[in-house]
Amino acid sequence: MGVDLRGAQPSPGNQEGGLTTIEEKSLGAISKGGTTPVRGIVDYAERLPVGGGLVLMDTPGYDVESVVGKVAGGAQIIVFTTGRGSTTGNPVAPVVKVTGNPRTWERMRSNMDVNAGSVVEGDATISEAGERVYDEVLAVAGGKRTGAETRRMEEFAITEVHPRELAEVRGT
Repeated sequence: MGVDLRGAQPSPGNQEGGLTTIEEKSLGAISKGGTTPVRGIVDYAERLPVGGGLVLMDTPGYDVESVVGKVAGGAQIIVFTTGRGSTTGNPVAPVVKVTGNPRTWERMRSNMDVNAGSVVEGDATISEAGERVYDEVLAVAGGKRTGAETRRMEEFAITEVHPRELAEVRGT
């Protein structure tokens, strides 16, 4: 699209956290999928295929737009990982925030839902942290309010689709 991402991605907050390139950020995103095979890739806000498995969505890097695209695609609960403490929420679907950064957990405990930083500190295994995430998702599905819901974090923004891009997507 002729856009220079330098200076915008990684975001200033990601840069303050130590990321130097969009490639580093992307490698971190890839690692969050673990060893699960990718079952599909969908466009922004596209409905997810029926069935289980890991499906990737092509979303903007901006947290709020990314979450909205996933909800528009059919996600009913969002599990959002954050190192520096994104405060994003959503007015349609609950956002369960997971941090692997012990300092973020201490600083923003009322806005985070799961502390995976215990793995970094040696107090839990990855499997134990994964079980906590799973248990939290079940609790939220059963009616428990997330930190974002309690704090009324209800951001909503959609990515702008330009006419030229829309024509390319439609093949016209």
